[in-house]
Amino acid sequence: MLKKIDINSLSLSPFNVFDKDWFLLSAGNFKENDWNCMTVSWGFIGTMWNKPVAQVVVRPQRYTCEFMDKYNSFTLCAFPEKHRPALQLFGSKSGRNIDKKAGSGLCPIAATEVDAPIFKEADLVLECRKLFRLPMPEESFLDESLKKLYPADDYHIIYIGEVLTALTQ
Repeated sequence: MLKKIDINSLSLSPFNVFDKDWFLLSAGNFKENDWNCMTVSWGFIGTMWNKPVAQVVVRPQRYTCEFMDKYNSFTLCAFPEKHRPALQLFGSKSGRNIDKKAGSGLCPIAATEVDAPIFKEADLVLECRKLFRLPMPEESFLDESLKKLYPADDYHIIYIGEVLTALTQ
């Protein structure tokens, strides 16, 4: 059972929480069944504009990007290791082509403060209200070697959301 915790008591390993452990990013409206989700392994959690925030990046061709742009909130869910196959599915298949939600075995539920869904099996949930959106401009890369990560010139879009609620098991 997920329960609300004080955001200031949240303790995470900043270099593992995205890169090693992964988050499931969800955007859209759960009640209207108009949402999608994807696994993300790049991002940040911290403070910006005197607010607790989470930053994620989404490539423009990803189906989830449409929902990130259409709706004003998103959620990030972290899972125990036993759910790694579900996260691999969400990160490798498009919701345009298959019903990833049904194939994952995970149970989406309503969030407490935002329209995007969360998942019953998550051991950490961050519910976020979008504050900022910016496409990464190619000319802003100071390290030219980073451009090799974008052979199709499909530079990420940066989204920053205020963390409204944190939930844990």
